[in-house]
Amino acid sequence: MSPQPPIARHLPAAPRTAAPAPGPGGPPLRFGYGTNGLTDLRLDDALGLLADLGYDGLGLTLDHMHLDPLAPDLGARTRRVAHRLARLGLDVTVETGARYVLDPRHKHGPTLLDPDPEARARRVDLLIRAVRVAADLGAHAVHCFSGITPAGTDEDTAWQRLADSLAPVLDAAAGAGVPLAVEPEPGQLLATLADFHRLRRTLGDPEPLGLTLDIGHCQCLEPLPPADCVRAAAPWLRHVQIEDMRRGVHEHLPFGDGEIDFPPVLAALAATGYRGLTVVELPRHSHAGPQQAARSLPFLRAAATAASVSPGTPHTARPLGEPRATPEGSTA
Repeated sequence: MSPQPPIARHLPAAPRTAAPAPGPGGPPLRFGYGTNGLTDLRLDDALGLLADLGYDGLGLTLDHMHLDPLAPDLGARTRRVAHRLARLGLDVTVETGARYVLDPRHKHGPTLLDPDPEARARRVDLLIRAVRVAADLGAHAVHCFSGITPAGTDEDTAWQRLADSLAPVLDAAAGAGVPLAVEPEPGQLLATLADFHRLRRTLGDPEPLGLTLDIGHCQCLEPLPPADCVRAAAPWLRHVQIEDMRRGVHEHLPFGDGEIDFPPVLAALAATGYRGLTVVELPRHSHAGPQQAARSLPFLRAAATAASVSPGTPHTARPLGEPRATPEGSTA
């Protein structure tokens, strides 16, 4: 086994580089890194690493290896994390895409679409816990997803289950003052921006309901180029995830390994006035998480700087085609 780099608490404090200049009409972009891409690190070490690298914050996935939402003393553990974040000057979004946090044998199960009402209730309970954690952390949003339509379930039934399941979560989010940001996921019931609007209309456009926009997913299967997706999503944008991706293939890639032209995307994002975190999403690269985190921030800052200098850089739409989702049809 090759020698590993020292963990975060042994890293010297790295100088913070200046934040990128704001795009036309918007504040500077603020970048984070998802802890689902740092699962081989203790949470405290991951937080120290991201602060040392100069990130503005993180997407914190509630999971057994980090902040376990089902273990005892969640409130006390959350307060300790909140104090650590405050000391490091890190902002946070709470993400709920853990693979096996509810069921050790079924990835991302159960979902909000499960035929068993008790199973759906377990996912609802997790999301309500996430809302409470987010409120205690001062997070700017709670992320969630719909799930894959179960075999034998018709589309109308699946949509009704989703709406009914989210109703108590949205009530909790309204009470906590934390928006719920639903993510379109390739292969799931709610897969596209159009699907998000269907949910929004079904629920009566509730104020706490917002959108998680994954830039790679836009490249994967949306009919519009990613920069246009950002502009279309702007009124509902509450959380952003970012990585590289190829057209029609749901595979989260390090920057430069896919097809996305990032300066136009970041120019569009800055122009919306979005003030939340833009979080790097590389869940299948935890084995090299510290190295990917170190490479990703300079790439994004350079792209944001290029966007501020040349905000009108054109983006050439690629040929449309049917996306091939991951075999599981959900986040990695």
